[in-house]
Amino acid sequence: MLPANIDYWSRGMSGALDLSTRTLEGLVTLSQASGRSSRPKHFSVEAPFSRRRFLKGMGAIGGASMLASSPLQAVMESKPGPLILPPNHVIRANFNENPYGVSRVALRAIQNTFDQAGHYSSGPRQRVMEVMTNLHDLPPENVILGSGSGELLKAAGLMVAMTKGSVVCADPTYHDLVRFAESNGAEIIKVPVADNLGIDLEAMKKAMRKDTKIVYIVNPNNPIPSILAKKELEDFVKEVSKKCMVFVDEAYYEYVEDPSYGSMIDLVRAGQKNLIVTRTASKIHGMAGLRVGFGFGHVDLLKKLSQIQTGQMNVLGLAGAAASYKDTEFQNFTRRKTRESKLIMEEMIKDLGLRTTKSHANFVFFETGRAVEEINGELKEKGIISGRPFPPYLKWSRVSLQKPEEMRYFAQTYKQLFG
Repeated sequence: MLPANIDYWSRGMSGALDLSTRTLEGLVTLSQASGRSSRPKHFSVEAPFSRRRFLKGMGAIGGASMLASSPLQAVMESKPGPLILPPNHVIRANFNENPYGVSRVALRAIQNTFDQAGHYSSGPRQRVMEVMTNLHDLPPENVILGSGSGELLKAAGLMVAMTKGSVVCADPTYHDLVRFAESNGAEIIKVPVADNLGIDLEAMKKAMRKDTKIVYIVNPNNPIPSILAKKELEDFVKEVSKKCMVFVDEAYYEYVEDPSYGSMIDLVRAGQKNLIVTRTASKIHGMAGLRVGFGFGHVDLLKKLSQIQTGQMNVLGLAGAAASYKDTEFQNFTRRKTRESKLIMEEMIKDLGLRTTKSHANFVFFETGRAVEEINGELKEKGIISGRPFPPYLKWSRVSLQKPEEMRYFAQTYKQLFG
């Protein structure tokens, strides 16, 4: 019998099946040999979950004596309502990865490229470049490839350090460019986010100095999943790029559903100078371990960036990326599941009365009221790895959105521990 959560992945390589994506509820298994409870990979138990219903569902395999000593009984009697048992693996709610991994279309492309593993990557590079230039309506000279977008971020940071300049960035924000620039001698000018936790563009303009070489903006931001409206950021780029480079990191672009948001790649297409925009295959495309990233900008700027790149592309990652960017079905599936997980976390945050900000990415950020390191330590004991501290928000938690069934367990566990 097929479970009810057969969806994108379970339709197989042919894609012929189109079954419901609803999660299977109420599945419980018990080991006849030991008389102790065991669990399938993911499940929850719907209320009402009475002792009577439990015994009826299990049949004659343990009797009342087994139930009396079961930890399930204590949970059921003290916490009425849905009971969600932990999965048999660690929940990775810390790296903003796609919990579904690489799409089956990309996997097939990777498998078909195994016999090219002994070759250099010129052929796959050309194919993925064709996909990106067609997708964004840009000539090849306006696109650059990186070993993940992280390589391009670090290369830009090195450019600043080599010219003994400074970087202006929001605080907090993503760290690759900023840390690499600072470790190589550049000064970092951190501009606190506004009271609403959004990036303060006016304050960033005021913080610029004569030696500022890059203004770095992550949109959506990370660890705070806020966004800047397209028109607001476009006006900022046009003004600031007259003085220095603007680097816009759009790693979470594909997750945004707000109509006011838009990519700065449109400015690249219009010929804007002193602007670099980056994207990554690590997030919605689930290819974090294969390291494929993209940069978009004016040809003169990309030439300078390419001269200090040090990474090498691998044929498997390039083949997977070329296929994945054309697999819109998987991207829509991921967005749908992310939306479902986000609603679960938003409900938890609302129930607990915690301060937060609207998420436009595949993670949420909320105030815990306690040192996040303490929170993470207790969650880890329950099989959950959550996001590291992000100064100065040391009593806030960034939680990566995993599968809905995993986030239901996260929400239940968080409430039991800290509610």
